[in-house]
Amino acid sequence: MEPLQANDIKGNWATLLIPMKNDDSIDYHNLSAEIDTLIDMQVNGIYSNGTAGEFYNQTEAEFDAISKMLAEKCNAAGMPFQIGACHTSPVMARERVKRAAALQPGAIQVILPDWSAPSMPEVINYLWVLSELAAPAGLVLYNPPHAKKRLTPEEFYQLKEAGIHLVGCKTVGGDAAWYAAMKKWAPDISIFVPGHYLATGISLGAHGAYSNVACLQPAAAQQWYDMMLTDLPRALNIEKGIQLFMSQYIQPFISKQGYSNQAADKLLAAIGGWSNVGTRLRWPYNGIDDGEVARLRPIAHEMMSAFFQLSKVER
Repeated sequence: MEPLQANDIKGNWATLLIPMKNDDSIDYHNLSAEIDTLIDMQVNGIYSNGTAGEFYNQTEAEFDAISKMLAEKCNAAGMPFQIGACHTSPVMARERVKRAAALQPGAIQVILPDWSAPSMPEVINYLWVLSELAAPAGLVLYNPPHAKKRLTPEEFYQLKEAGIHLVGCKTVGGDAAWYAAMKKWAPDISIFVPGHYLATGISLGAHGAYSNVACLQPAAAQQWYDMMLTDLPRALNIEKGIQLFMSQYIQPFISKQGYSNQAADKLLAAIGGWSNVGTRLRWPYNGIDDGEVARLRPIAHEMMSAFFQLSKVER
């Protein structure tokens, strides 16, 4: 597809969740069906190999197979897509970017080196090399709260001044002052924030989400984003129910029981019931027990009834 510019990267982007068989191999049949479903739901875009896609726990052959499948299906359907070429090893990330660029995605997502926190000269050197390899596609920097090096708005400006083709970022967001600083220092970068804060983020200046809410129900998440553009107060009201469910029933799995964010994302997809991804994570990480799905599904539909109703709206 044609490279995406910052103003093309917006809205509700759905992540690929990787279905795992009981022997820890990837279920490519269900992965293919998942991509088809997301395309049919007409989300704003699809991306691979984020945290929820377990990028950190794939062989290079698996990375290539996932990337190729996504590229072929999205190109055939005219669906915008990004390939996550993240890796905890800078050398391996560089090689993934090379191979991802050959598939002509709209953009390529990367993370910063994460064993030792890089200095800004090292960050610039690293992203400059990846940017050159990714061309003509731009980079989207995934800079989560647990990253060893979290960039400030002024540091995003330094990246652009260094000539790095950075078209977007995925961050935790911030308060009104943070958004004002990003508007000042990085006005030409698309800002993506966590899905359950998307309406609030849009009200402050965000552009979209690589969305955990899309894990729950992609079609409803798409309708919810569309609503933000025409009826933001109503969208903010729906956000209250989403945040309440997340804080009361999903976050405790992470904060109290020690599960990972990706385990929570797969649980959300199982609660939503739109795919056959399952809740299993690849060894050595634990998925959340399937029994929680039956317990939480009716609670989710009660607390977020207005959100789930959106999945029934014709586009």
